[in-house]
Amino acid sequence: MFARRIAVVGTGYVGLTTGACLASLGHRVVCADVDVAKVHRLRAGHVSILEPGLSELVNEGLAAGRLEFVVGAAQAVVDAEVVFLCVPTPMGAGGAADLAAVESVIAEVRTVLPVGCVVVNKSTVPVGTAARVSALLKRKDVPVVSNPEFLREGTAVRDFLNPDRIVVGCDTQDAAERVAALYARLGAPTVLTDAASAELVKYAANCFLAMKLSYVNAIAELCERLGADVADVTEGMGYDRRIGQSFLQPGPGWGGSCLPKDTHALVQVAGAVGFDFPLLTATIDTNTRQRERVVSKIRHAAGGRLRGKRIGLLGLAFKAGTDDLRDSPALAVAELLLAEGAELTGYDPGVRGEVPGVRVVDDAYAAVKGADVVALLTEWPEFRCLDWSRVAELVDSPLVVDTRNHLDPDALQRCGLTWWGVGRGPANPLQVLAAVV
Repeated sequence: MFARRIAVVGTGYVGLTTGACLASLGHRVVCADVDVAKVHRLRAGHVSILEPGLSELVNEGLAAGRLEFVVGAAQAVVDAEVVFLCVPTPMGAGGAADLAAVESVIAEVRTVLPVGCVVVNKSTVPVGTAARVSALLKRKDVPVVSNPEFLREGTAVRDFLNPDRIVVGCDTQDAAERVAALYARLGAPTVLTDAASAELVKYAANCFLAMKLSYVNAIAELCERLGADVADVTEGMGYDRRIGQSFLQPGPGWGGSCLPKDTHALVQVAGAVGFDFPLLTATIDTNTRQRERVVSKIRHAAGGRLRGKRIGLLGLAFKAGTDDLRDSPALAVAELLLAEGAELTGYDPGVRGEVPGVRVVDDAYAAVKGADVVALLTEWPEFRCLDWSRVAELVDSPLVVDTRNHLDPDALQRCGLTWWGVGRGPANPLQVLAAVV
């Protein structure tokens, strides 16, 4: 494999992981960011992102001289053979992706890009963005390639270095092959296609996962109404190789930095070409309803009203293994609880600092002390290992609403606590109340 000179613009989850991992594969990588203080921290090897293995890779790259950090995209691209755009594309007006950061970078680097270098869209962008970037560049000598990322927060390094597939899209075969060659050492299946298809792959994949999660949450509700056990139902489903075990766990709804914005963006993309997508809009509506259903469970567990009730929240991040609060279903539930007058105390192993409306404490026992209901909202492994006998002594009411089906119901029951999950147990919440009266 030939080592290439690579510029990565943006040092968030995607950009920093991309830069550090490409450096670990032997490439020379310059990462750029507009945040001067952040660049100085990264130069010193200080990684603030909670991502297993990332700090180690950054420091290895720095020590080997294969990774460096600079302020500003223009400085990073001056001698680059490949330029990765890894800037934010947040949800904009009406749900469409906001490409302002992408356009800003193109305006900054357009005239300083080396002849024949390749610009790569790594950020999740709508179909047609590669063509749009090419038009903004006004550089026929600089091809634009779509190379979507499929990284999961909490396992981003592992996902990058052990990918299910590499997708590279460009209307110029040579440019697509040059980008694909960067990953040659990984030995992953590679899909070479046109730019529009590559852009759609990312949205199609994420929206399918969102639909799968909304579907299993709907099945969980049906299980409660029919007296079935969703754990057994999904186990039976998951052994079917056409379905698989992943993304079959019910919860408080899906969230994070990708699924919410990508589902809304694809609805917008479809609408722009006159395509009605009721399956996807139902997926989004089901997710909203799931959060409301979780609040209903907590409300019933609290005796039918939330005003003045103390709720102990275990978990605030959108999933375990990360400190990311963006579009966290835990915070969406918290917001609904606050609207009904609940008093919230929360703990999350990865979250420090202030969370609006929630008194954040530094251990789980402080979060549950005096609680009328304990609500587990994020599936951190350490919550399984809590001293639940101690929890039973600290709470004012022995009710635990486990929105992830993460805990052992029998273990909690032996400690004198009543466990209530999702898609399991009694269909009528009053049965839960009766059990503890």
